[in-house]
Amino acid sequence: MIAIALGTILNPLNSSMIAVALVPIHTAFRIDIGTSTWLVSAFYLTGAVGQPLMGRLADLLGARRVFLGGVSLACIVCAIAPLAPSFGWLVAVRAVQALATSTPFPSGLGLIRSSAGNRVPASSLAVLGIAGSTSAGFGPTIGGLLVSTWGWQAIFLVNVPITLAAIVLGLRWLPAPPPADQSATGWSTIDLPGVALFAATLIPVLGVLLTLGTSESWVLLAIIPIGATLLAVRELRFATPFFDIRLLMRSPAIIGVFIQFAAVTFIFYSFFFALPIWLQQVAGHDAKAAGLLVFPLTGVAVLVTPLAARLTDRTGPRLPLIIGSTLLCAGSGLMLTLVPATPVVLLLLITFVLGVPNSFNTLGLQAALYAATPPERTSWVAGQFQTFRYVGATLAAAVLGSVFRHGATTPGLHGIALVLAIISAALIAASLVTRRKQIA
Repeated sequence: MIAIALGTILNPLNSSMIAVALVPIHTAFRIDIGTSTWLVSAFYLTGAVGQPLMGRLADLLGARRVFLGGVSLACIVCAIAPLAPSFGWLVAVRAVQALATSTPFPSGLGLIRSSAGNRVPASSLAVLGIAGSTSAGFGPTIGGLLVSTWGWQAIFLVNVPITLAAIVLGLRWLPAPPPADQSATGWSTIDLPGVALFAATLIPVLGVLLTLGTSESWVLLAIIPIGATLLAVRELRFATPFFDIRLLMRSPAIIGVFIQFAAVTFIFYSFFFALPIWLQQVAGHDAKAAGLLVFPLTGVAVLVTPLAARLTDRTGPRLPLIIGSTLLCAGSGLMLTLVPATPVVLLLLITFVLGVPNSFNTLGLQAALYAATPPERTSWVAGQFQTFRYVGATLAAAVLGSVFRHGATTPGLHGIALVLAIISAALIAASLVTRRKQIA
């Protein structure tokens, strides 16, 4: 679990650290804030396809092999990132980083499934939850300290010792179970046309989100049904498809979890990226202070996750999801009270309220997904689960880039908060109809 957790922290750590580095990077490369958000978007565009792809590779080739390969690639790309000669190269590096850090979660969950079987391992899921929340929680703080001391380059270099530790421990301790999907193993059974069609469908979807209101969005919107139709025709005829439409049709609960997770992620990343920029550009705080002020958004999850795990284990996902959605709605409402002169104590209280529901929502949805997924597709479904995190996060980045394109404003922040409150209310309704007990 330590080896898996070290790999798992890479993705949320790099997702969160970039929040306090956007302003220094936009200054260093002489670009506007809207353009700098491509560092966020490129990460999620690549990861949205990379997560289920790496999960499928783990099912077919073995979870241990894929885990170690991905972590090794992350080590290399993070070491060379500071050498990027231009902003375009840095965006490309972030895309490769996203692909590499897409491997630990789905392959790690596959390794856990090989040991736990069909019993939902709430404690193991909690460990991964704590690892992810801790890295995401300390990300802005660490990022703020690194950027203030050594510049934006340090947010990449800090990954090198983490990845090296994960590789050493993984080589020593990770088990090597056989591939989970015994019906089709090896490189020759990888559904490459299915992967290509999935990417050709998903990337335009994310592209529409990033180019809303432009002529390009209409072109991309026309591509989506074509790609989706070709994907469906291909995968329904293929014996071992990459995108398993038959599984999703048999298990509508999985689809419901995916949609809820996209909504939860959109809410979380909307205020996670908006608040640091607003704190720096409107409230007048430096990068270090902004990182400390947003720390409760994810840091508090370290304390709350054990409680959420115990509650999920005893009652199933319904009650944790109701609690999480209700607190998200309350926190979004509190964001409407923010003004440049808001006292630090009140800022910390608001970020604390927004941070508590993260564990309840994530752990509840992961448990529901685990219980509804067949063992041979665990890694793929886990990767697809993360794809919907990227969908939500990409939409959040698109909204942020649009609202804050010419700089952060308090009315803009309030507009974002109002949208988040409405979506949170819808999540409360969805949680109320969730089955009371979905865990065996």
